[in-house]
Amino acid sequence: MIPNNLPAPTALNGLVLAGGKSSRMGIPKDTMNWHGKEQRYRVADLLAALCHDVYISCRPDQKEDIDPAYGALPDIFPDMGPLGGILSAFNIQKDVAWIVVACDMPLLDEKALDFLVRSRNPASIATTYESPVDGLPEPLVTIWEPGSYPLLLDFVHSGPASPRKFLMQHRISILKPEYPDTLVNVNTPEEADQIREMLKRNRNPK
Repeated sequence: MIPNNLPAPTALNGLVLAGGKSSRMGIPKDTMNWHGKEQRYRVADLLAALCHDVYISCRPDQKEDIDPAYGALPDIFPDMGPLGGILSAFNIQKDVAWIVVACDMPLLDEKALDFLVRSRNPASIATTYESPVDGLPEPLVTIWEPGSYPLLLDFVHSGPASPRKFLMQHRISILKPEYPDTLVNVNTPEEADQIREMLKRNRNPK
C-alpha cells in the first residue's frame, strides 16, 4: 500500500535497450543467446511479467530484424546512446513510468527485476540499483518516472550527457542488489567467455 504522503504510482512499461553497435564485442550483443533465446527477447519476456507494455528499443535500421511478436521502438533521438532510447520511449507515452533494462546483462533475472519493481518509489525521479563496480547508480536497470522526462529533455539540450550523470544530479531511490553479479554487463569477447564459464558452472554444479 502506498503511504498517504506519496503519489500513487503510474502504469509501468518496459523498455529493452538493444540499439547499441556492439563495437567492442564484434557481434550484436542483443542477439547473443545465453538462455535459449536471443537476449533482447529474453529480457523482453522477463519484463512482460511485470509491465503493461514492453518495447525493444532499436536503431531504425534494426526494426525489420526484430520479431514482429515483440514491439520494436526505433530511436527518434539519434546519436544519444541509451538516453535516446529512453527519450524515444517517453515520446510515445509520457504519462507512464518506464523500467529500462540493457540487453547486455546475461545474469539479470526475474528476482532482481521483481525486487526493483516492488521497491519502486514514485516520489523519486527514478528507482535504481547501486552498481557493484563503483557504487554509483546503474541507469540501465532503472525505473524512470514520468517526471523525469522534461528534466531529461533539458539535460540533453545542455550538452553531452549520460543517464548516470543525470541520476547523480537528481533525487532518486537507490537499492543495493541482493546478488551483485546479476548487474554484470558484457562488452567484450573476453567478458563473454567468463560469463559462459560462470553459467556452465551454475548449470552443472559438482
